[in-house]
Amino acid sequence: MTSLTIEFTVRPDQGDPSGFDLGDMLWRGSLGEARSAGHVPDQGMMIYLSVIELMDCLDGLLKGRIRTAAFTGVDTSFGLAFRLTRGGISVATRSGAVALVSPAELSRTILAAAEELACLHLDSLPSDGVSDDYGAALRKFRLTGNAC
Repeated sequence: MTSLTIEFTVRPDQGDPSGFDLGDMLWRGSLGEARSAGHVPDQGMMIYLSVIELMDCLDGLLKGRIRTAAFTGVDTSFGLAFRLTRGGISVATRSGAVALVSPAELSRTILAAAEELACLHLDSLPSDGVSDDYGAALRKFRLTGNAC
């Protein structure tokens, strides 16, 4: 198994904070790296909605109900493929593997990155529904992670 580092960031200088702010994801494992920043065309995404989608998309995989899951961020072409194998869960992009991790490590790492994003930015968002949805997705994902 390899370790995995995940970062969710909000792009600066977008004006007043919004639940639809653009941001980026960085996934780094011993097998490779996937990042949404620095591509042409741009692969930045609506970061809060994308993190919500990511947590939702992995629910069945982490609970063992499905063997594969595909994630594509909101309003971007950035995506990841997750596959449950005998050795753990593989994380990959179209261009190659990023990591092979245990379900518990994947869950723990995503949760830590999602909670950090919330801690840094969620209180500044207006009441546009996204912050409520993000909070609900975090609560649900904490329960999913405990099942691993």
